[in-house]
Amino acid sequence: MHSVIRQFLQEMGNPQIVALFEQRGWSAHLERDLSLGSLERVELMLRIDAALDIHLPDQTLTDTQTAGDLLDAALALDMTAAAPTGVASISAQAIVHGPATAMPDSIRTLTDALLYRARLQPDQEHIFLYEGDAPARAITYGELLRGAYAVGAALQKAGLEPGGTVAIMLPTGAEFFWSFLGILLAGGVPVPLYPPFRADRIEEYATRQTAILQNAEARFLLTFPEGERVARLLHRGVPTLGAVLIALKVVKDGFAVLAKSTDGRPTLFVPHHAKPEELAFIQYTSGSTGSPKGVMLTHANLLANIRATGDAGKIGAGDVAVSWLPLYHDMGLIGAWLVPLFFGIPVAVMSPLAFLAQPARWLQAIHRHRGTLSPAPNFAYELCVCKIPEKDLAGLDLSCWRAALNGAEPVRLETVERFVARFEPYGFQRDALIPVYGLAEATLGVCSAPFGAGTKVDRIARGPFEHDGRAIPAEPLGIAPGELAGQVEDAAVIRFVSVGKPLPGVEVRIVAADGHRAAERTEGRLAFRGPACTQGYYRNPEATRALIGEDGWLDSGDLAYQADGEFYITGRAKDLIIKGGRNLSPHEIEEIAGRVDGVRTGCVAAFGAPDERRGTERLVVAAELRPGADKERVRADIVSRVSAALGMPPDAVELLAPGAIPKTSSGKLRRRETCRLYQSGKLGQKSPPVWKQAGKLAVRGALPGLFKTIRNAARRGAEIAYGIYATLVVALCFVGLRIAFVFTSGKERAARMNRRFSRIAVRGCFLRVEMVNAELLKEWRRSGPWIFAPNHSSYVDIILLAAILPPEARFVAKGEVFSMPFIRTIVHRVGHFAFDRNDARARVSQSQLIEGALREKRSVIIYPEGTFTAAPGVRPFQLGAFKAAVETGRPICPVVIKGAREIFRDETLLPRPGRIRVTLGPLLWPSSNSWSDVVRLRDTTREVFSQNSGERLL
Repeated sequence: MHSVIRQFLQEMGNPQIVALFEQRGWSAHLERDLSLGSLERVELMLRIDAALDIHLPDQTLTDTQTAGDLLDAALALDMTAAAPTGVASISAQAIVHGPATAMPDSIRTLTDALLYRARLQPDQEHIFLYEGDAPARAITYGELLRGAYAVGAALQKAGLEPGGTVAIMLPTGAEFFWSFLGILLAGGVPVPLYPPFRADRIEEYATRQTAILQNAEARFLLTFPEGERVARLLHRGVPTLGAVLIALKVVKDGFAVLAKSTDGRPTLFVPHHAKPEELAFIQYTSGSTGSPKGVMLTHANLLANIRATGDAGKIGAGDVAVSWLPLYHDMGLIGAWLVPLFFGIPVAVMSPLAFLAQPARWLQAIHRHRGTLSPAPNFAYELCVCKIPEKDLAGLDLSCWRAALNGAEPVRLETVERFVARFEPYGFQRDALIPVYGLAEATLGVCSAPFGAGTKVDRIARGPFEHDGRAIPAEPLGIAPGELAGQVEDAAVIRFVSVGKPLPGVEVRIVAADGHRAAERTEGRLAFRGPACTQGYYRNPEATRALIGEDGWLDSGDLAYQADGEFYITGRAKDLIIKGGRNLSPHEIEEIAGRVDGVRTGCVAAFGAPDERRGTERLVVAAELRPGADKERVRADIVSRVSAALGMPPDAVELLAPGAIPKTSSGKLRRRETCRLYQSGKLGQKSPPVWKQAGKLAVRGALPGLFKTIRNAARRGAEIAYGIYATLVVALCFVGLRIAFVFTSGKERAARMNRRFSRIAVRGCFLRVEMVNAELLKEWRRSGPWIFAPNHSSYVDIILLAAILPPEARFVAKGEVFSMPFIRTIVHRVGHFAFDRNDARARVSQSQLIEGALREKRSVIIYPEGTFTAAPGVRPFQLGAFKAAVETGRPICPVVIKGAREIFRDETLLPRPGRIRVTLGPLLWPSSNSWSDVVRLRDTTREVFSQNSGERLL
């Protein structure tokens, strides 16, 4: 292996690096010493595989830091196992996919879509998951639902409440799919994060993810065993984070284990019935132009964009999706998985790392599964052109690929032409490459070129565009079809790629500087609106106000122009370089500089740095060099090419080592951060060793973590002290009431005495009680009797209701109260009703007693839910109260208690301090003596419970 690495470094052309490798040997750091970035590592791994007839694991790409790590990875393998090559050797594993079934219009949420698929097609294979070179693992819709149920039950058991945010820090795998859907089924809001891959960037990663977790107020963090240590570092800086949970691989028989509580009894798990307007997940933007912001996406947003995507692409039976895109990114999560889930088509999935390690795997999966739909950013198509050896394409057939969507970053014409030229012999159709445009704020897609129309290019005159923003068509240059656009340098012409027309239901317009609609072929800011648009950024009102303008139009932050009904993206508004009165596009400059030999593909950033002396901006080009490249020659070539194309040279050219230019988690250039580093003199500085970064993080998190531990311990100690105190107060009140009963005769006097001691208990426990609509009790005096129907969430409810409701009202309790000390005495002395819930005859008799009490003008208090549990939610109702209301013509008065569950939840020993809000009404009168009126009263009361308690209907 030593000779393979040495030969590779020699070909890079830098003798100093070769000498450094000889000096340091296996301890040489791949990036800091040998200047090998991710793409160079891919190339080196491929050479080692070929030389030693092995196949290094994909994780080697990120796990190895030194040459010795590469050696250890190779020695750990079976040297006799040859690496698979070509397509023919694995095409026998082709899988026959079942037909897709159309989704009914009545499906309005993502959870409904999952339940529909799982119940209609439980045995239909949906996901074909690739892990390395092993055969794909098929996951059916039924298995997907069972895994989601297991995660949902575990989260609910851990205390997740509806609307709580749960961060997912998982690599591509079955655990991610189960976790995402399980969070939704439990009523939570998923927050996908990209998992940690580079140990030498741990400080940068932890800083960014901590900011996201703090903004999201994440309640739980789901991660994988290898990411637990990093997750613990993040945990220290996020006050809301209750627990870090490890998502272990769940085998077929493991679902029941996850779905059981610690005492072995099945955990009650009722899936959350989501509403279209509820949050489906929060997509944090990659932060290419600033700090990450959490885009709020509802179920309605998701389904609107998914349906529009399906209409535009005519997705249906016969389609098969293939994806390696990261699941923490909107294009991979929504476009490559949720769209196939909704339309019921299979999807073959592999990790981004698997693709980067061997780009041929992507095309081989399309061949094997006869994939028709597969999106990717521009760099992926370029990687396929440059990094796939011919031997890996033997037998490849791409004629099935009807939609090679190109989005998420600017489309390079040179890449399009090179990809078509290389893969047309393998059946790829030129018109299958489809430019698309979208952003997280629109859920995903905004515009798309017509499927089958290919790539449309607009050639415009440079002068009018750079000075006035007018896109005037240029005279034709006579470029032959299929000729590389980059081979024809013309300083008078700029080329832009059409991203097509808006998706169905999406409105798009170009806004001029004065705020009005821009004229045809005039550059302005692209704005959009539609049912898939976000309502704003999570807990960021200032950014939301900047995003959403009048009449619901959202500012994309992108510059564009419209021509003949199609849209052309020209750049980011904040990235625009203004020099000498000209508006320069960084994308074009980066493409020109990126064609210079020795510059790393996709690793060029052009930006404008303020020049206070000249009152304009300096044009700066920062480029990462390939190992061994001649710096002075590269610098001269960049200056020459940029000057020839723009008519002006760059003011500064910064040549950097691989990995020096900051990028987002999805691979986009962070130009503003690059500019900041350039201005501060820190651009190109090497990252400190891993141990220094980890130590810095540990020190940074030690004090907050210590304070948090002390604060939590103090708070817990105070809660225990309060709990003991409150328990003693209630116990003394019970004893006092029992003594008072000795000197009290008659049920009415006993009821008033019970109310007095209940009020003493509430005040003595320092419970803060807010009454809403308390004046309704004055109406009770005039129009009683009523049926008071309270929700049941805690042990506190009974004492609280006894303290605030009229003493003349009688509780209807379960028969078990007769076995409870003190309570049975109160029931007997006050005259409350009690019955055996398991005895049907007792229920009938008790129902008659209740109706009799109402006719005698005595009010009753009935818990429609019957009992309560630790988990939040409005349980199904029993109909006794509503039947009694209809039979007697008396009204139902809902009494909704909010906050009691947090004070004294089921399965806890001591109460906690807290605030309670009690909402009375509205008064619900029966309108007829019919069974339908019983159901109406029940359903209306449940809605009142849910609205005023903030808990979902179970």
